[in-house]
Amino acid sequence: MTVGIDHTPDLGVYRTRAALGRAAASCAATAIREAIERTGRARIMLAAAPSQAETLAALALEPGIEWSMVECFHMDEYVGLPADAPQVFANWLRSAFLNQVPKATFRPVAPGADPERAARQYEALMGDEAFDVVLLGLGVNGHLAFNDPPADFDDDRAAKVVALDPTSRRQQVDEGHFGGIEDVPTQAVTVTIPRLLNARRLIASVPGTAKRQAVLDTLARPIGPDFPGTALRTHPSVRLFLDEESDPAPREAG
Repeated sequence: MTVGIDHTPDLGVYRTRAALGRAAASCAATAIREAIERTGRARIMLAAAPSQAETLAALALEPGIEWSMVECFHMDEYVGLPADAPQVFANWLRSAFLNQVPKATFRPVAPGADPERAARQYEALMGDEAFDVVLLGLGVNGHLAFNDPPADFDDDRAAKVVALDPTSRRQQVDEGHFGGIEDVPTQAVTVTIPRLLNARRLIASVPGTAKRQAVLDTLARPIGPDFPGTALRTHPSVRLFLDEESDPAPREAG
């Protein structure tokens, strides 16, 4: 992997998750409005996780967005769950956000019985055009989408089937989505790191004590596959939104 310029992400620290969410949503809304004004539409990529709940709730309330001109994608989906399972990320996104902005177009990942075929279809659906904004988080192991360490920063795929790292599966249990690790799927379809970074603006909402080490690694470790979050530092337009719990270097919060 050849690392280019190491961009220091913009960083905002907020006292509460709600304040973090409002600030991240305001940033995202500005990018969406600008895209619509520039091209008549906006393409956004969404993460589905509790870390995104406050940001998405606030984004749905942002004024002045013509949601009928917004096309929403999402970055990963479990393989092997029933389509109506509440843990399905597309279902979580509908409940947490998309039902509140029903005019938006949603392009879900649907692994079905042939996940590899589904990944190929999602690659075609996304195409090569840059996303206007990507709303993302960090896993406790620093993963972006389900690109667990060691992550491929030079992947020639846009979406692929992956085996889930035990740490990622344990995170799903710790966050209350599954009763035990044996219930968590072992595979997922994920959008790859190069495709996530093919965006004009990256907005990362990363609250909570459990994410503090991942934030520190993202900011301080050498850029490379063992710390997937460091890929964010290769992009020129990234803003990290933290709360006091996830801030690895406590300071006066905004």
